[in-house]
Amino acid sequence: MSVRMEPSENVLGGTLAACSADPLTGFFRDGQCNTCTEDHGSHTICAVMTAEFLAYSKYVGNDLSTPRPDFHFPGLKPGDRWCLCAGRFLQAHDEGCAPRVDLAATHVRALDIVPLAVLRAHAAEG
Repeated sequence: MSVRMEPSENVLGGTLAACSADPLTGFFRDGQCNTCTEDHGSHTICAVMTAEFLAYSKYVGNDLSTPRPDFHFPGLKPGDRWCLCAGRFLQAHDEGCAPRVDLAATHVRALDIVPLAVLRAHAAEG
C-alpha cells in the first residue's frame, strides 16, 4: 500500500511553509505539517509550544515534554514548533490553553477540524 500525501497547501491558500527541522516534526518527519489519509490524528497544525500547553498536554495523557530516545524524540520545550494534532489543538483551545499557531505552516486540512477564525485567534507573531 502506498501513502499519498495531500497537496502541501496552508490555511491561507499558499504553499505550506516548513514548521520545524529541529526538532524534526510532521507525520512524515519532513519538517512540514503534511498529511494523508493514513494520518488519523491530522498532525496539521504548526504549533509554537508554551509551558502552559505542554503541561496541559501531559495532564491529558500526551506527554510531549519528556525525551523519548527510543523514538528519537528529544522532548519539546517552550518555543519549539511541532505539528500538532488538530483535535488536540481544538481541545486545548476549548480549555483555554492552546499554543500559538504558525498559519503559513499549518496545513489546509486542519480546517476540517478547526475553524480558520480559531486558528487566526492563536496566530503567532511573524
